[in-house]
Amino acid sequence: MDANSTYVQNLARADFERARRKAFMHEIGAFLSRRPNTLMSFAEVQRTLPIKGQIYRGMQQVPVAQIQGTVDRFRDFDRDLLPLQAHTRKRWEAIDRASLAQEVLPPIMLYQVGDMYFVKDGHHRVSVAREQGQAMIDAEVIECPTNVPLTSASDARDLIRLAEYSRFQEQTHLDRLRPGARIEFTKLGRYDTLLEHISAHRWYMGIEQHRAIPWEEAVGDWYDCVYSPLVQVINETGVLRDFPGHTPADLYLWIIDHRYYLEQATGHPVGPNTAVMSYDAHYAGWTRRVRRALQRRLVATTRPLVLGVRQATQALRELGRDRP
Repeated sequence: MDANSTYVQNLARADFERARRKAFMHEIGAFLSRRPNTLMSFAEVQRTLPIKGQIYRGMQQVPVAQIQGTVDRFRDFDRDLLPLQAHTRKRWEAIDRASLAQEVLPPIMLYQVGDMYFVKDGHHRVSVAREQGQAMIDAEVIECPTNVPLTSASDARDLIRLAEYSRFQEQTHLDRLRPGARIEFTKLGRYDTLLEHISAHRWYMGIEQHRAIPWEEAVGDWYDCVYSPLVQVINETGVLRDFPGHTPADLYLWIIDHRYYLEQATGHPVGPNTAVMSYDAHYAGWTRRVRRALQRRLVATTRPLVLGVRQATQALRELGRDRP
């Protein structure tokens, strides 16, 4: 297929117009949902998170869906690399024509931070690949290691929380002491509370063992004997379903406080299972009632609309029968 043929040019023109319409609809959806629709800024990530150097990873096949950031093209493309500006048309359509003609395109250049990729060179190629439904793309990758889990689902609002997590990792060395451990919150300020928990745990360890407890030993013991057992029960019992939009770490903090009050009331230690189930019984019942009330209200609101649509459809059918 000739990239300069009228047929291919028309296809590329139609592809660009379709991509621009999608970008417009994404803008509306982002406004209504109050979610950012901009590409993540690599410079902002560098300012906010501790980037530990750069490692050249060479040529790779990279998932197109994980490319959600940019070095310098914030105004030209949205978060899904859809074109926002008319001036990108010429370059976009030229790339699209070459792709439709199955010409070999040069690899793009990316920075990688966690599971997210940032475009250094090749924004139009990524945009065209997305529009054509391409799953993977050839890229030259430079990895920028960090100690927090930046993912393709992260946005600019997550950076402050991830910066807090990074400081927590640096203060506890938990990522080194317990590789693979992940403690993620949905709100800010929670990691400072965990540091207080670890300090208190260290103090109690010192009293019980009649010696000074090294900080890293206290961190590991807190994670193994306090945090992990409770989170394991949270995951195994499935109580997280009763608190949608929250993480096991969120519930850990709430249940730890709840367990303290239970122990004060009963006068004896309360295990993880009892604490979790008691918390769920006390607070999940309220959330279930709220959800049921919202569901009933939604049904009551939409039922007249559904009935109206059904009546209109039936009327049109009757009208059709009356026609000669």
